[in-house]
Amino acid sequence: MAKICELTGKAPMKGSIIWRSGKSKKSGGIGTHITAITKRRFFPNLQRVKAILPGGEVRYVRVTAAALKKGLITKAPKRTWVKPEVKPEAPAPVAKAPKAPKAGKQGKTAKKA
Repeated sequence: MAKICELTGKAPMKGSIIWRSGKSKKSGGIGTHITAITKRRFFPNLQRVKAILPGGEVRYVRVTAAALKKGLITKAPKRTWVKPEVKPEAPAPVAKAPKAPKAGKQGKTAKKA
């Protein structure tokens, strides 16, 4: 699923992690030096929210927290009705036929001839 805000279109941005070593000049050192740079991505703060769309449709949308704070979306009201309880009916008892004795090999009591 794309990490893009459905309202503002905000998407991941490219960036980098910069490792520095050394003591800053302000703290009495000779200054910091960059030792490595690796690429990274900054993702938008997406939230899955149930909202009312302009057409009156209620569905889940993925929007950024900034869009929620600005009030660009109206959240759907909580459901007020309660589902009616359905009581499961007890199944009718089924009579089982008695098992017939198996024919063939005899039990442990039989002796070898």
